[in-house]
Amino acid sequence: MISNSLLEYTDMRNKKIRVAVGMSGGVDSSVAAGLLKEQGYEVTGVFLECWKEPGCRAEGDRKDALKVALKLKIPFKVVDFRREYRRKVIDWFYEEFRKGRTPNPDVKCNKEVKFGLFLDWVKKNGFDYMATGHYARVEDGRLFRGVDERKDQTYFLAMVNKDQLRRVMFPIGGLIKDEVRQEAKKRGIHVWDKRDSTGICFIGHDYSFENFLKRRIKEHEGEVVDLKGEVIGKHKGYEFYTIGQRHGFTVHPRSTKVKALYVVKKDAKANRLVVGGKKDLGRREFKVEDWHWIGGKRPKGRLLCRIRHQARLIGCEVKGKIVRLDQAEQGVAEGQIGVVYKGKECFGGGVIS
Repeated sequence: MISNSLLEYTDMRNKKIRVAVGMSGGVDSSVAAGLLKEQGYEVTGVFLECWKEPGCRAEGDRKDALKVALKLKIPFKVVDFRREYRRKVIDWFYEEFRKGRTPNPDVKCNKEVKFGLFLDWVKKNGFDYMATGHYARVEDGRLFRGVDERKDQTYFLAMVNKDQLRRVMFPIGGLIKDEVRQEAKKRGIHVWDKRDSTGICFIGHDYSFENFLKRRIKEHEGEVVDLKGEVIGKHKGYEFYTIGQRHGFTVHPRSTKVKALYVVKKDAKANRLVVGGKKDLGRREFKVEDWHWIGGKRPKGRLLCRIRHQARLIGCEVKGKIVRLDQAEQGVAEGQIGVVYKGKECFGGGVIS
């Protein structure tokens, strides 16, 4: 049964409102397109071609998106953003890792591509709205978490602004994943049971982060040190590790009494990893480089914060660029996005420094 939250899009049913739906070839965007057409919108499916190299699924995804568009009897277009995507997302991605940071390409992709380049394309081509299959909800430029807390994607949308959100629809934000699959199956959409996309935005399943990094960054052995600075092992290059990682490096036998070691710090200049126990990962405070507030200003009062997609929400206090958490969180890393909420509403975020 379709959630009542979809009713917010039905008041224009008898008008020729043009909506461009970003169709990835997956079940979420396919159902989004189908629901909008059924509600009376003039829908066009658009496949964003951002990456087309050996090892990616772009060709198969494009064919799936076209097949769904034909099933729904809606126009279908392919927009080529490969050059811009490489410059704005991929080049940035590698540079961040070279700095020893842990970037989030999905946040960057949403900001620069989907809600930047694609939304500009939507406006220039006479569409009234763009729509995507994100699990999120929007109302008058305000962003709210999706009903399905397990799939909520507002973390990835925290760097967009209210003017962009006023031109956006999230038709499945009021549904849970199982409902989306059932709606697709009921409509005869062939991707109803297609597995969810994982990994780097637009790249697909077949690349791990490590293998993708190795396309431009060669292994270069460095030292693993403990919290006292004593050398206890080796690693294959600081770029290939993230804060909280507990594998991929070697430790000399009997060099430490700690059974499980985690990366707690990366020293890019010295090509060193600092490791410690799990308790050494916890942080109650971190700094952001610059805040991005969706509505233009910081909300008042107590807030909630998360540092990764699907990470727990922790109560926090924001003072200037400093975030103080009510509880210690593990794996806080430079380059990640700290996203803040008040209740169900997402107010924005900032890059952790």
